[in-house]
Amino acid sequence: MTDQQMYSQSAIARQPDPGTSGWVGWIAFAAVLMILLGGLHIFQGIVALVKDEFFLVGPGGLALNVDFTAWGWTHLVAGTVVLLAGFGVLAGQMWARIVGVVMGVLSVIVNVAFLAAYPFWSLTMIALAVVLIMALTVHGSDIKAGR
Repeated sequence: MTDQQMYSQSAIARQPDPGTSGWVGWIAFAAVLMILLGGLHIFQGIVALVKDEFFLVGPGGLALNVDFTAWGWTHLVAGTVVLLAGFGVLAGQMWARIVGVVMGVLSVIVNVAFLAAYPFWSLTMIALAVVLIMALTVHGSDIKAGR
C-alpha cells in the first residue's frame, strides 16, 4: 500500500458522520450541566442545613418565609433527582429529559425565591437552568439517535 492510499484511508476514517447533528454535543453538555447543577443544589442544601448564618438575610427576608432547614432538605432532594436525571440524559432516556426540564423550571423558581439571600449565586443558577431547558427541549432526542 502506498503512502497516498494510507493517507486517503485515514482521512476518510476521520471524517465525521454526515448524519450526526451538532446538537448531540449540546445535549451532552445539558447532561453534564444537570450533573453539575444537581451537585450544586446538594451543596446548597448541606450549607443550609449546617450553617444558617452563611446566608445574607434571615428566612423572613426571602420571597417565601421558610426555614433554611426546610430549604436545605428541598435542595438535597431536588439536587439528587437532577444529578441522577443527568446520567439518564447521557443514556438517552426520555424520562430524564422530562425530569430535567421540570427540575430546570423549578430551579428557576426556587432561585428567584432565594434571590435576596445570595443574588449572584441565584442569578448564576437561573442562567444555567435556562440554558439547560433550551438544550433539552430543542434537540434532546438527538443524543439517543446519535444523529
